Amino acid sequence: MIRIALTASVLALAPMLAAPALGQHIRANPAPAPVAVPSSAPLTLDEVLQSSARAAPQIVEALAKVRAAEGRAVTASGAFDTVFEADGRSRTLGYYDGTVASARATRPLTDNGGYLYGGYRVSRGGFPVYEDENYTNRLGEVKVGALYSLLRDRLIDERRTRRTLAAGDIDIAQFERQAVAIGVQRRAIDAYQNWVAAGLRLRAYRDLLQLSESRRSGLARQVQLGARPDILLAENDQNLVRRRALVVRAEGDFQAAANALSLYYRDAAGEPVLVTPERLPVDAGALVGVAASARGDFERRRPDLQMLLARIDQGSARLALAQNDLRPRLDLRGEMGKDVGPVGLGGPTRTPLEAAVGFRFSLPLQNRAAKGRVAEARAEMDALAARSRFLRDQITVEVEGITIGVGAAEKLAMIAEQERQLAERLAVAERRRFELGSSDFFLVNQREETANDARVRLIDAQARIAGARAELAAATADREALGLEP
Repeated sequence: MIRIALTASVLALAPMLAAPALGQHIRANPAPAPVAVPSSAPLTLDEVLQSSARAAPQIVEALAKVRAAEGRAVTASGAFDTVFEADGRSRTLGYYDGTVASARATRPLTDNGGYLYGGYRVSRGGFPVYEDENYTNRLGEVKVGALYSLLRDRLIDERRTRRTLAAGDIDIAQFERQAVAIGVQRRAIDAYQNWVAAGLRLRAYRDLLQLSESRRSGLARQVQLGARPDILLAENDQNLVRRRALVVRAEGDFQAAANALSLYYRDAAGEPVLVTPERLPVDAGALVGVAASARGDFERRRPDLQMLLARIDQGSARLALAQNDLRPRLDLRGEMGKDVGPVGLGGPTRTPLEAAVGFRFSLPLQNRAAKGRVAEARAEMDALAARSRFLRDQITVEVEGITIGVGAAEKLAMIAEQERQLAERLAVAERRRFELGSSDFFLVNQREETANDARVRLIDAQARIAGARAELAAATADREALGLEP
């Protein structure tokens, strides 16, 4: 009596729990961002990777940071710009009526802390004796000179250090862009593989549901003729409800995976594209994944390690600048000048060619600021060196661990394939025995569900292989495998 009541309850709930017919899908609430683009060709991993590398917002942001670093490098190079300046002065009241105008161009040296300069000066009228240097011949005075650093600022100075650091910032921004791109492509592969695996699982559950639906018409006919008991039809309907629930849940997972994939699969305008179910690949061949290998000097390709090495180079530049500040300053100056044209009010003494040399020397007696900067720079270098050693060891251990995981996943996939083949053979044989009346309904359903579970486990194992290979490609910075330009 209890079994009859349970059967009646199942039959009453079956219409309410029934899912859409085979081939139909539960419609999600329309999202404003992802747009479904109609297409019939199966979506490939290469399409997703190309789209992600071209339009992923994280990669676009990283490219903008590279341009910002390049802008800062241009700013640092501005310290070596040629500077032109002009000056004029005229007495409007008083005993003297002297007027003087001058222009000067200064160009810093790129390989020394000194600079070159050239100028022109012309004057008219009279000047007091304490401004006698303002007198020139009628056509003015031309002057050239140079200042050259012999000790401090000879090999390195603040201007060149800023330029070196700015160039290092460009390298760091480039390495950060590569790291971001690798991470984005790694997640894009995961999103695609999850979408494919969810679709294949949905297909497996629909095939299992199709078996129950196709069997029901035959059972109903046999029950009607009295060849089978009514309870058998109720038990089949119970399996139908359970298998439809599995399909509904798999449909939700498939739609969620498509929604996650739209974050990386974008159209030409960069807008997310919601992939339609028709673009699901026909088989599990799409779960093969990328062809990644741990061979080669992958440490040189790792952007995080290269980024750290660039920071070490910047630390070396800062240390060199701090050590430069410990040196005394000794600058050598040379200058030549020539007045041209008729003799002016200052007299003929300005007409001959003039040449002068001089020097400037300074020595801090304590220089504690420079000593502190040297100690700070050396400590920073020691910290970066220790971090680089750990990162190298970490990369080696990480890649080795992922390689082991890839091998284990491939072995598990082989076992899962053997299990699926055996389960399929048993399910087919059990269905034949049931059709011949040599088996019961419970056993044939158990065989079918066991075979389907083995099929799903094989899909999961193949997805794990694809994920492990993608992780290996990211760990070895295999740009070709990740769909990035070399």
